[in-house]
Formats: sequence, structure tokens, C-alpha cells
Amino acid sequence: MSQQGILYGGDEIGALVFDPGHQSLRLGFAQEDSPKSEIPSVVGVGPNTSANGITEPEIKSDNNITPSHKYYIDTTFLNVPRSNMEIKTYMKDGMIDDWDLFEKVLDYAYKKVIMSESELHPVLFSEASWNTRQNREKLTELMFEKYNVPAFFLVKNAVLASFANGRATALVVDSGAKHTSVVPVHEGYVLSQAVVKSPLGGDYLSMQCRHHLETQGIDLTLGYAISGKDVVKERDIPRYVKRTLPENLTTSWQNYMLRQQLQDFQSTVVQVLESPYDERIASQIPAVHYEFPTGYHQDFGSERFKLAENLFDNTMLGAGQLASTCVSNCDADVRLALYGSVVVTGGNSLLPGFAERLNRDLSHRAPSNTKIKMIVANGTIERRFGAWIGGSILASIGTFQQMWISSQEYEEGGKSQVERKCP
Repeated sequence: MSQQGILYGGDEIGALVFDPGHQSLRLGFAQEDSPKSEIPSVVGVGPNTSANGITEPEIKSDNNITPSHKYYIDTTFLNVPRSNMEIKTYMKDGMIDDWDLFEKVLDYAYKKVIMSESELHPVLFSEASWNTRQNREKLTELMFEKYNVPAFFLVKNAVLASFANGRATALVVDSGAKHTSVVPVHEGYVLSQAVVKSPLGGDYLSMQCRHHLETQGIDLTLGYAISGKDVVKERDIPRYVKRTLPENLTTSWQNYMLRQQLQDFQSTVVQVLESPYDERIASQIPAVHYEFPTGYHQDFGSERFKLAENLFDNTMLGAGQLASTCVSNCDADVRLALYGSVVVTGGNSLLPGFAERLNRDLSHRAPSNTKIKMIVANGTIERRFGAWIGGSILASIGTFQQMWISSQEYEEGGKSQVERKCP
């Protein structure tokens, strides 16, 4: 192992870091500042109608039998309207659920993104704090049996996010696409009995935005369906020419494209008030202008604050309530350390005012005289890819090199090694 250990930490052979989430799979080389690629966590599955017109990236079967389906992976291929192409995800509740689809994405990642043999690179994977033993063993088996990796390691994404922010002990508040979770990390280990999560995440916010826009009668026709537009200035009435599209576009694909549009609207318009929603305060803050693909544009005022309010509602599911519940589930002797190191990460944390509101809500629920310190990375990349960056740092630290599960250890002890070596 010592001979190999030197190689893993060396520059000649870079370890790879994979961080799967509901929105995307982030992947790249350890020691880098940001992922090399971000691949959507969905796959387009369409009928393989003919041998001609082969589309990249097409996954061929190994046994020369023409597969009945064609798989479309990554943004460039997913965003093209195609007849009967269904959009399917391989993630469920923060864990890998459809292993066949996930393998297709891994095949694509090695071939088109890493462009190197899997046998050459140790692999560090992030995982949800509530991942099951069965899932952990299945991933370990897949990486050693199919991809023949020289070494493998699995780390909780909350631990990686706290490492990325220079902390071994932290309360990690992660608000992502599918849910908002709060995970206590103590000395690099997750206190799993105290983990809490709610289904209020980016997708829920998108649903709120869609409902609001449709209630207002705003035309949500998307860019792919428009070939040209002309705006009548007096009343901003959109006039556009519809593009001729393939027949039988699936509902799952159209919803996938709509979700991207709603995410753009969210990131541009939606904002969090630093205190609970108050119409009077919200109406004094300048409105934000937004133009839709149809050419229609509008100023959004106080309603943009109301949309985000649901992430902080005063029931059990609001982010502040989740965080205080999580801390109270921990032993009394670690609570002060957790309050003094609240790491905020995930795509929703980029909403202006998110961290300030969390700080206010948590301060109101914490015992008096408790010192709360919010740790919020400045950059968009650091906030969105916190777990990946933590993995990149960890996999390149010299002292970590003896932690890997080596292929030799896997051969001797099998997939159960992951429970022994990866806490």
C-alpha cells in the first residue's frame, strides 16, 4: 500500500472527485479549484429508431446487439427537442436510485469529460448523510468491479462542505434542489442521530414561481419553441413566431426545460427579506426587471420576497427551525461549537438575503447569550460546489493518502470494506 500511497498523492496521477446531487453531478480532478464539469442528474431516454443519425453521446451495448433505447446525456444533448424522449433521473431522496442510468452517466464522464482510463485514477465520492449501507456497498462494488479503480473513498457531503470552509466542526445548512438539510459535523464526523431535512428546496421554489406567474397570466412559452419575436412597445405585448417542433414531445422533457427557465427567474428575481415578510418593508425595496423568452418583460416588486418566504416559514420546515432542532438533538457539550460555526451551502443559499435571514431566525431560537457565527463563502462557485471543493482538498492532502480503500483491500475484504474504512 505504501508504494501505491505515494502515487495517489503524487501529481502524476490525479484523484477524481464525484459529487452527485439532484440538480447535477459535479466531477473533476482533486487539487482543482472547481469541478471540470457539471452534468445534469437526468438522462434523456428515447427510442433507437434507426442506425443512421447517430447522436453523441450514444451509449452502445458491448454485445453488438442494437439497444432498443438511445440515451442522451449532458446539457447539449438534453436541450434538443426530440420525439418521444423521456427525461429520467437516477437520484431519489439524495441517493443514487437508478444504477443503470447512473452507469451510463459515469461511462460518459470518463469518455467525454475525464478522457482517461478509469483504472488510472483513485475516486472520491460524496454521499448524503442518510445514505444506506446497501447503497454505499453497491457503489463501492461498481467502482472496483466495473471501473477497476485503484482506490476508492466515500465521504458525507456535509463533512466535505465543512472542510471546504476550513472547519472540522460545523452545523452545515445545505439548501439544494430537492431539499434543505441541516447536518451537525463534529471533528470530521457526522452526528447522524441529529440530522434533519425538509422537502423545501429549489424545486419547491420553482413550483411556487410557476404558480405565481401562471396566476398572473404570463405566457411561459420557452425559447426552444420560438423562432423570432417582436415586442409592441406601448403595452409590451409579446408577439412571437412559433418554431416547428418535432411531434410527440414528452411532458417530462417540457417540464425539464420549464424548470431551467424557472431557475433563471428565481436566481434573477427572488430575494429573501432579512425579517419575516412584511408588505410595507418589501414594497420599499426597488423592483427587479425580468424579460421572458417571449419578449414580455415586467418589474417584480414585493411578490419576489413573498415567494422565498416559504423556505423560512415558522413551521417545523423553515430553515431556521430546522437548524435549531438539529442543534437541540445534539449533546449539550457540542451545541456551542455548532452555533459558532454555521456553514451555509447549496444553490438556494445564493438567494440574496438567505444567510442573513437564517442568522436572524437562528438567533431568535438559540438560547440567550449564544454566539452565532455564519460561515458563508463569498463566491458563487464556493457556495454551489462546497462539497466538491471539500473533496478536492481532502483527496490531495498527504495525510489522507493512507485512508483510501485500495483495490488490494477490496479484493481481500470485499464491498463491506466501505463500512469499515469510510465513516
